[in-house]
Amino acid sequence: MKNLLYINVRRVLFLSLAITVFYSCERDLSEDAQFATFPANGDIFTDDPVGLTDQFFDSFDPATGANPEGFDRDDEVAFEGSASIRIDVPAPDDPDGGFIGGIFLDRGDGRDLTGFDALTFYARGSTTATIGEVGFGTDFGENKFAVTANNIRLSTDWRKIIIPIPDPSKLVQERGMFFFSAGTQSTNGFGFTFWIDELRFERLGTIGQSRPSILGGNDGRFPTTVGESLTIGQLQQTFNLGSGINQTVIPAPSYFDFKSSDPNVAFVNELGEVTVINTGTTEITASIAGVLAAGRISVESSATAQIISLFSDLFADVPVDNFNGFFENQTTQGGVIDENGNDIIKYTNLNFVSINFFSEENRIDASEMTTLNLQIRVDETVDTGDFIRLELNNFLNGVESGSSFTIPSTELIANEFVDFAIPLSEFQGLTDRSGLGLLFFVTEGTISNISVDNIFFSAE
Repeated sequence: MKNLLYINVRRVLFLSLAITVFYSCERDLSEDAQFATFPANGDIFTDDPVGLTDQFFDSFDPATGANPEGFDRDDEVAFEGSASIRIDVPAPDDPDGGFIGGIFLDRGDGRDLTGFDALTFYARGSTTATIGEVGFGTDFGENKFAVTANNIRLSTDWRKIIIPIPDPSKLVQERGMFFFSAGTQSTNGFGFTFWIDELRFERLGTIGQSRPSILGGNDGRFPTTVGESLTIGQLQQTFNLGSGINQTVIPAPSYFDFKSSDPNVAFVNELGEVTVINTGTTEITASIAGVLAAGRISVESSATAQIISLFSDLFADVPVDNFNGFFENQTTQGGVIDENGNDIIKYTNLNFVSINFFSEENRIDASEMTTLNLQIRVDETVDTGDFIRLELNNFLNGVESGSSFTIPSTELIANEFVDFAIPLSEFQGLTDRSGLGLLFFVTEGTISNISVDNIFFSAE
């Protein structure tokens, strides 16, 4: 017999990307003064919710397609004890919503989680599906220390899931105890059920080899101008769980300590927002709990530099018609996807494909630009003779013209993003760039699967 838990539906409040300035003043403190502390209880759900609000499941907003009806306590299924949480994942066409997800909130002002190193729980599924996202730190407020793990694989047997905490010292007052989001992407649209039990924060003592990264672990070069800003993306951290298994999580920017080698050129705040204040060059690096993150950003600022971004986590993008033109005789599938919390463009079964911005209002005047910048990752083995040909097409007074530049196999790396800064002068037949409208990626089938990111024009 299932006891339906009360569900409180709340609109998702998105994190405001703003610099928070703390003002302090001196005051007299007596020797007996004590700082406030918060409960250090790690339990979240055993047979019942522990220390959570009465309506402890806050659903994501139904206006976004979230289904608030599939959440129950199951008194017949449990890993340990007498009950578990049952979650029924709806089919995409369910009238109540095509996915299910929400958060668990602490009843009080928050908990001190500095003594733990992981969120853990046991899970099993009615089939071998995946939970799209799980984590903690999401509280429908600042979400300052949110952590996400993607694509948690379910078995029909109970299995322990471990989500490491990036830096426990940050969690002195956390309200967001747990969150999840699940759809039917792994079951071809068929609904399924999964159960969660013994949900808690633990100190396992077996989690090690922290490997944080920014920009997906790659180095990036970004020409810009004074007064511009960019946001550091593709934040990750990978741990070894002690069993030989690696677990990658997506930490919120506030877990990172960002550093600019020359803050007189650009400074970076705790949200990973870089503000350019002077001409020159600076290198942005980051670390978590003293461990240097892989990846760095070289910000090159000048008084006249310009950026026109087609697709980037770092700059504001100009409007684009679409990221896959689906031309006749094209076999290429794909487009923009989420990869570990960051948008990239992923193409499969590639022969050729175009990014289209040829509608009259979206054409780009790149007459003053000097360079096409982009990152390309080949998602398969690179063989001799493979290539990617880039083609740019310009539209002027009803006349289309274009030119191409070929990247050979020797400059491509399998399963790793490579930065390219291609002078537009290399597109030798492109005499006019005042109305650019198409960017083609052509492999003629030599390479079938690629990912692309950070596509922008710049003036040096």
